[in-house]
Amino acid sequence: MRRRLIQSTLAVVLVVIAVFGVSLVIVETRTIGSSAQERVESEALRLTSIVDSRIIGHEDITAEILKNQVTDERYAVIRIPGREPIEIGTKPSGEVTHYTAKGEEGETVTVLEPRSSVTKEIGRTLLIIAAVALLAIIAAVLLAVRQANRLASPLTDLAETAERLGSGDPRPRHKRYGVPELDRVADVLDASAERIARMLTAERRLAADASHQLRTPLTALSMRLEEITLTDDPDTVKEEATIALTQVERLTDVVERLLTNARDPRTGSAVSFDLDEVIKQQLEEWRPAYRSAGRAIVSSGKRNLRAVGTPGAVAQVLAALIENSLMHGGGTVALRTRVTGNQAVVEVTDEGPGVPPDLGARIFERTISGRNSTGIGLAVARDLAEADGGRLEMLQVKPPVFGLFLSRTPLKKPLAGEEPEPTVR
Repeated sequence: MRRRLIQSTLAVVLVVIAVFGVSLVIVETRTIGSSAQERVESEALRLTSIVDSRIIGHEDITAEILKNQVTDERYAVIRIPGREPIEIGTKPSGEVTHYTAKGEEGETVTVLEPRSSVTKEIGRTLLIIAAVALLAIIAAVLLAVRQANRLASPLTDLAETAERLGSGDPRPRHKRYGVPELDRVADVLDASAERIARMLTAERRLAADASHQLRTPLTALSMRLEEITLTDDPDTVKEEATIALTQVERLTDVVERLLTNARDPRTGSAVSFDLDEVIKQQLEEWRPAYRSAGRAIVSSGKRNLRAVGTPGAVAQVLAALIENSLMHGGGTVALRTRVTGNQAVVEVTDEGPGVPPDLGARIFERTISGRNSTGIGLAVARDLAEADGGRLEMLQVKPPVFGLFLSRTPLKKPLAGEEPEPTVR
């Protein structure tokens, strides 16, 4: 591309020089010839006037007297009737420029100038024109090189940017070149790079979320299957198998939720659901793990609450909080339900040491963890809560209290004769 730009620019300059240069040479040649002829005529007329005045004054007219009136390179012949011709200077050979003037007393004055002087002047003019043309060519080449670099270098940069995008490096360069067309291409490449970066981030985030969220239901399912293999009681096998099927359904819901969030993190499928059922399900799933750890998990608070949200997502949020208490907390874990305004709140607390002060404000950030864990559980839980219009907050640092806020709808009152379920499990 550089070579083509230089060649095209140079070709245009050469054409312009050829057209205008030839015309200028012709004009200057004619101008120099006309100027030489005018000089000869002027000198012939001037010399004729001098001769007329000397004839009228009866003064001597000789070559010695008039030699200072003729330029050195010129030759003059004065012819006065009845006298010998008077020659001034050396008669030139070859082509000459001449002019003959007639005086009032009948005399004639002829002035000759050798054509070689005109040729020399034309040669000097041609040298000047050639020098100017050469300077113009040099300037055109330099300008063409500069312009070619200005256009070719950005194209090289853009090609490198496209190659980096193809190789998996989506960092935008935000580099502009002052050429609107090239800057437009750079804008498009930077926008593409940002989109690719977001896609890669979403894929990595999906992989991390899937690894984290599938781990808990798979572990719970594995524990239920182990219970089945260790017992011969048909009733126990049936009960554990039923719970295992429920956990498989929850696992399917987790997978669907992950795929939905990957397409649009703000897409929710909120419905009105029984909050007690979700809490009961979580207690059943986590009680074996807490029993193995020598700890307890209980629930208390207001009953018969209906909340608005996605049951599977709410279950995942509570599972993340319960697992967090199991891994990092201590003592009994309590799930308390209460009502504030038009919201149902589920608080999860334990008797552990709480959250370190330096992590309190950043506890929901990804990769932030007080111990050796992935640091994405609480971040994923908050995203799930916000997807359906709820929110997840840390209400207290020590002892730790996390609150899940959900919009609520009133549950129908128990029928006459029905006993409410106990509030502590």
